[in-house]
Amino acid sequence: MSTDSTRKTVLVALGVCLVCSVLVSSAAVGLKGIQDKNRELDKLKNILSAGNISMENADIRRLFHEKIESDLIDLKSGIIISKDKYTDLLNPETFDIKTMAKNPKYYRTLNAGHDIAQIKQIPKNMVVYWVKEQGNIEKIILPIYGKGLWSTMYGFIALDKDLTTVKGFTFYEHGETPGLGGEVDNPGWKKSWVGKKIFNETGKLKIEVIKDKVDPTDTNSMYQVDGLSGATITTRGVNALVRFWLSENGYGPFIERLKSGEMQ
Repeated sequence: MSTDSTRKTVLVALGVCLVCSVLVSSAAVGLKGIQDKNRELDKLKNILSAGNISMENADIRRLFHEKIESDLIDLKSGIIISKDKYTDLLNPETFDIKTMAKNPKYYRTLNAGHDIAQIKQIPKNMVVYWVKEQGNIEKIILPIYGKGLWSTMYGFIALDKDLTTVKGFTFYEHGETPGLGGEVDNPGWKKSWVGKKIFNETGKLKIEVIKDKVDPTDTNSMYQVDGLSGATITTRGVNALVRFWLSENGYGPFIERLKSGEMQ
């Protein structure tokens, strides 16, 4: 092959690559808005699912606004933030955990001994969701997240108005191995959380995801959830993140304020 022919082949290949890269980039930019809306919609569906709210044939956004109310809380004190303190970022409508956890103004660094969820730093504030019926609180839905085997897992846990019984559990984002750690998406496993107790009668945090199957005859079975078969590290991660967020380092101060009746 002549040098001239080789040059032409290279130029054609480069031209094709350039055109393809432009098309791919344009598609990515053009679809970003649609992808963002789909992610938001999926998140709303997961909040409704955690709250055990039927979505059959429903307009998801309308249903969400009909059934769910939200507030921002200060994690350290457990106090609800007044709306006059809201900003563009510090707002239930725009709140994004990933953004807030990277913004020095809005995050705090965790002591290594407390960071069992392996997230290093957390937002100073979090959104909480209320499921109300006729003005009365029936459930509280709390965002949770932490490290699994391959990814940071983001989800929600719903508590009954007694503040100790699990009413729903779901993840809306993770990168765990399909068929193993990915079984966090299994409807049967998620359903197994419902009815489990978080605290014992003295208020001690007891909920845990164990390595094996729960023995229903065990006196602690009410506090235990089945581990994920073949996914030891993901199981440990789920256990750690749930226990972190329900402890004094997470929503503990907020839950205590609710129990004391300070926020009713």
